[in-house]
Amino acid sequence: MLLVVDVGNTQTHFGTFDGERLVEHWRFASVRTSTADELGAALRSLLELRGVGLADLDASIVSSTVPELAPEWAQVGDRYLGHETIVVGPGVKTGMPIRLDNPRELGADRLVNAVAAHAKVGGPCIVVDFGTAITYDAVSAAGEYLGGIIAPGVEISMDALTSRGAKLPKIDLAEPRSLIGKSTVDAIRSGIIYGFASAVDGIVGRLRGELGPNTPTIATGGLARAIVPHTTQIDEVDDLLTLTGLRLIHERNV
Repeated sequence: MLLVVDVGNTQTHFGTFDGERLVEHWRFASVRTSTADELGAALRSLLELRGVGLADLDASIVSSTVPELAPEWAQVGDRYLGHETIVVGPGVKTGMPIRLDNPRELGADRLVNAVAAHAKVGGPCIVVDFGTAITYDAVSAAGEYLGGIIAPGVEISMDALTSRGAKLPKIDLAEPRSLIGKSTVDAIRSGIIYGFASAVDGIVGRLRGELGPNTPTIATGGLARAIVPHTTQIDEVDDLLTLTGLRLIHERNV
């Protein structure tokens, strides 16, 4: 069984694959100070909820946007899983050329998403990841990572708005009752949801202007399902895109 781990700035998403079949997946908060022992204990506890033990994991692969946690997850492999964990980065085979001025700048999660999206559609594509930041990644018909766009994420923007506006309350990201808010809470919800939906449509529209008007566009990330229903440029939401990309990259390195 293969363990795949996507370490984000806010959440860690991990799952187990039996061949190409995703058996189960979980999310927990990413804590930058976590040690390999703490991660191993959390991993064991969550796996045991589904009757899976650490000994059932034959291989593992990790992508991390948190530099402090990548070596800790590597130690989890060494200390608790009995094998070397692949950490996505320089030297790992992805099958995707990176057409950036400095390829080392590319976040591992963005590359993993691009690999999964290109394998899924078999041609040029755009990935929109609703994470701590909203990232847009462009892939060519030949399977090359062309580059992307980074914008502030939904939660970052909400936190900035309510922390800088003394009378603006913190809210949960629920559906607004109408476009024109009849309360402060609904007005904020409308601004966040429709504002981000319009921004995403605008950026994807510009990307499609360069890549082709029918370029498939896939959204992923924790807040995708809150925003995407109000967009017109996103073709589908795939919550498991990153985990699938990790499985594909693992296959290319064994």
